[in-house]
Amino acid sequence: MQAFVTGGTGFIGANLIRLLLQEGYTVKALVRSSSRLDNLQGLDVAIVKCDLNDPKLWQHLLGCQFLFHVAAHYSLWQTDRDALYQNNVLGTRNILAAAQKAGVERTVYTSSVAAIGVGSDGKPVDETHQSPVEKLVGHYKKSKYLAEQEAVKAVQAGQNIVIVNPSSPIGPWDIKPTPTGDIILRFLRRQMPAYVDTGLNFVHVQDVVWGHLLALQKGKTGDRYILGNQNLTLKQLLDQLAQLTGIPAPQRAIPAWIPLSVAWIDEQILAPLGKTPSVPLDGVRMAQQPMYYNATKAVQELSLPQTPISEALRDSIEWFVKYGYVGKR
Repeated sequence: MQAFVTGGTGFIGANLIRLLLQEGYTVKALVRSSSRLDNLQGLDVAIVKCDLNDPKLWQHLLGCQFLFHVAAHYSLWQTDRDALYQNNVLGTRNILAAAQKAGVERTVYTSSVAAIGVGSDGKPVDETHQSPVEKLVGHYKKSKYLAEQEAVKAVQAGQNIVIVNPSSPIGPWDIKPTPTGDIILRFLRRQMPAYVDTGLNFVHVQDVVWGHLLALQKGKTGDRYILGNQNLTLKQLLDQLAQLTGIPAPQRAIPAWIPLSVAWIDEQILAPLGKTPSVPLDGVRMAQQPMYYNATKAVQELSLPQTPISEALRDSIEWFVKYGYVGKR
């Protein structure tokens, strides 16, 4: 059976391709012409260089039974609004239309818990929750919500699509790295004298990619499944890192007004000059609310694995050390 994977050079995509190959699938991976292929080096995968918005994309999907649409543009900079909409919303619309035209049997669309929003008073929410789109903080979250709606509309038009919403994955092949990977790296480099008082849902990236495959095999068409595990404060995550590494965890929380002020000044001064602000304002605003989720549905209906977060952290640390990230600045 042949699977077509978008976003294969990224964190989730690279792990998913490895799992699919392990499970006997043949894989075609869509990559941008500018993408680094480090994460796919040595893998028996057919590389397709094409844009998500290419009207001829459907031709590359011919002969593929399954599509995993993992690719997404991630940015918290407010100036990237148009790129987020172009890639996440219009790109999703185009590849789902391409899958329909090419006769793809089933699609797993990788949304995000970002599209769901957050609960009141820091309470975990499940798949039935939906924050109003105007309440979603930042253009990235809004774009992921609108992209998920493209999948919903395609299901209503008759396509066989399952939606998965990963939380914050941790583990190997975090090449960029992701924001969570960056936290781990800054801790390992002893560049974290203090922390922000926030909370997230964390999950091993291996559980996330198994969740994708299980969604393909067992998921209900049109349903969404949160692929998550444990809700932890950032302080609790740093304490686990300290236990694993022997590096002291920071003991001081940063008052919320400090990063908010820095981010606001950064965006007011640097963005108009065409420079990248050091602290994204949307990222600071997001951190003001705990982002907690309940993955019970995926555990019960898909048999989503729940690997301990300590193991995910250990795997992440080992990968960053092996590939020379810890010594970099």
